[in-house]
Amino acid sequence: MTKLSVNLNKIALLRNSRGRDFPNVVEFAKKFTALGVHGITVHPREDERHITRQDTVDLGKLLENSEVEFNVEGYPSDAFLELIKKVKPTQATLVPDAPDQLTSDHGWDLKKDAEFVKECCSKIASYGVRTAIFLDPDVEQVKLAPLTAVERIELYTETYASTYGTAEHQKVWEQFNEASKEAQNLGIGVNAGHDLELTNLAKFLEIENILEVSIGHVLTVECIEQGMESVVGQYLGICE
Repeated sequence: MTKLSVNLNKIALLRNSRGRDFPNVVEFAKKFTALGVHGITVHPREDERHITRQDTVDLGKLLENSEVEFNVEGYPSDAFLELIKKVKPTQATLVPDAPDQLTSDHGWDLKKDAEFVKECCSKIASYGVRTAIFLDPDVEQVKLAPLTAVERIELYTETYASTYGTAEHQKVWEQFNEASKEAQNLGIGVNAGHDLELTNLAKFLEIENILEVSIGHVLTVECIEQGMESVVGQYLGICE
């Protein structure tokens, strides 16, 4: 079974747009976990335009000693690493984002960054936190992942989502399948995320042994349209 982790960034963005603590991020985490999701994901950015460092701390306290996993994404700055050390989530997913980047849009280039990523993963592992890194579906990049001592990769699925329903989609799916197989052959677990949704997730999960999918933006919109209980139930059904 693939675990479903719900990204709460857009809930925080709604809250921040009004300058008061509504909707409350922790309360929404409780709602999602009550509906059976397997994980909660956040991506605190330097400018705190959605999830804040305090949100991350609060969610860490909520999910401490819980069966629900807590995944914190971000660029491994000194401040991010200190936050991970303090919160000790289940997993830290390292993303090569610039501070002013709108959203994550590429994976690490391990031909250049393997040593830096390894140093960060070593620190995070010493905190007792599982490590993951954002990667494009590039077999050559995946082959370099063992140099970083990372435990999992998260495949960046934007190209899968953007080509869904087009003539080139099967070829793109096969790229993800090959990258996933390569990682698993190397003893590295595989997560996935970015623009996955109800319409395209089932096809993606024809790739074997995807451990976790992290979904936020589209899932939030689908919850507005269809209701949380219905949407989460549909996602869990696909993941199972």
